[in-house]
Amino acid sequence: MTTPEAPGLRYSEAAGRWVLAATVLGSSLAFLDSTVVNIAVPAIGRELGAGATGLTWTVNGYTLTLAAFVLIGGSLGDRLGRRRVFMVGVAWFGLASLVCALAPNIGLLVAFRALQGVGAALLTPGALAILHAAFRTEDRSRAIGAWSGLAGITGAVGPLLGGWLVDVASWRWIFLINVPVVIAVLAISAKHVPESRDESATGRLDVGGALLAAGGLGALTYGLSAWSEQGLTAPAVLLGLTLGGLLLAAFVGWEARIRHPMMPLDVFRIRRFSVTNLVTLVVYAALGGVFFWLVVTLQVVAEWSALAAGLSLLPVTVLMLLFSPRAGVLGDRLGPRIPMTVGPLIAAVGVALLMRVGTDPSYVVDVLIPVSLLGAGLTITVTPLTATVLGAVDQARTGLASGVNNAVARTGGLLLVAVLPALTALGDDFADPVALHPAFRTAMLICAGLLALGGVVAALGLGGKQPASADRA
Repeated sequence: MTTPEAPGLRYSEAAGRWVLAATVLGSSLAFLDSTVVNIAVPAIGRELGAGATGLTWTVNGYTLTLAAFVLIGGSLGDRLGRRRVFMVGVAWFGLASLVCALAPNIGLLVAFRALQGVGAALLTPGALAILHAAFRTEDRSRAIGAWSGLAGITGAVGPLLGGWLVDVASWRWIFLINVPVVIAVLAISAKHVPESRDESATGRLDVGGALLAAGGLGALTYGLSAWSEQGLTAPAVLLGLTLGGLLLAAFVGWEARIRHPMMPLDVFRIRRFSVTNLVTLVVYAALGGVFFWLVVTLQVVAEWSALAAGLSLLPVTVLMLLFSPRAGVLGDRLGPRIPMTVGPLIAAVGVALLMRVGTDPSYVVDVLIPVSLLGAGLTITVTPLTATVLGAVDQARTGLASGVNNAVARTGGLLLVAVLPALTALGDDFADPVALHPAFRTAMLICAGLLALGGVVAALGLGGKQPASADRA
């Protein structure tokens, strides 16, 4: 049973607002580096002499360790204390960010991006689990919605600040801006966030499972990345794909066999949990592709500045900031099926319209309207999706549920970003506008299709009007 020290906080209380502030700022660290680094990709490539493979690994090195170890992060929080593990993750993330800023070559940058991902894996599930444990049941959806929206402030300011730093200073400053946020989160958490844990958690941590997951995802990602350079039949590609598949199969077998798995397979017997995670996989795969390719294409093909490219995504974060809390309330009233069906379909239309981006795009017609549709679709989708995942399991397993859902989301983005250069026939040169332009159109078509698939899965797999935030008995 989970026993927070200060259960049942109200959203309107000062104590609740401090908890919300800590989790929003902490989560924003991970969100920030998922978006700002995308904007800096062309500048990193020019300074460090990196091709498409090195640049995608700059993104994927972080995503890989986040996806592989986020389940361990959730388990550690449930066992050792969610606030404690959250704060360790925040501090780890800050130190890794400092080292990334000093990296002299692409290899070292990728290595420390991977270490940064480990810190994110510790803090990310803790943020949502802290909210779920600290707030009373009737305020949880509102708190989660506010968390989604307020974290979007960093999603809005971060790319703009990052683009400005890239233009006037250096891409290295996009990592240094994490430091003051880290200090603020640690101070607020130490003073205001109540500790909570799962008192029933026993047994050893599943380090073997985490290593199998990391190895499998790493090998699979390598194979998909190398495909664009060497071709699908190249020995290195086939070896990576085969080894990745075998290790991931071994991971599933390991989790089914050991006594205390980090990802108990029985949670997937809960239909609502399984369907929501399947929607998460395809939707977040598409988002990973869109957010990476759009800002790069606007800089390389349309010759926009890094700041202008960062501005292109502003409607997404503004819409989520303003309307995510209301989306949480709507999800409680209607159930998750309608918003999780309609939202991805609206987002798919927006992404399909992005195919018009070319050498001289109209900001309003080719960027603003499509990105606004994408933002509206995500606003409708994300809060009900998150609340549904957490509400599908016992409160004692919210850390696990958050970890699984985050792992699924990151895995989707990781794999699609790795394989898109091959699927679009781009090759190994993001700096070539002639090659990137048609590849971008194909990439957006693929991403739009995945978003539409997410809506269809939700429509067919989710039923009834059970509130998204309802807890299982």
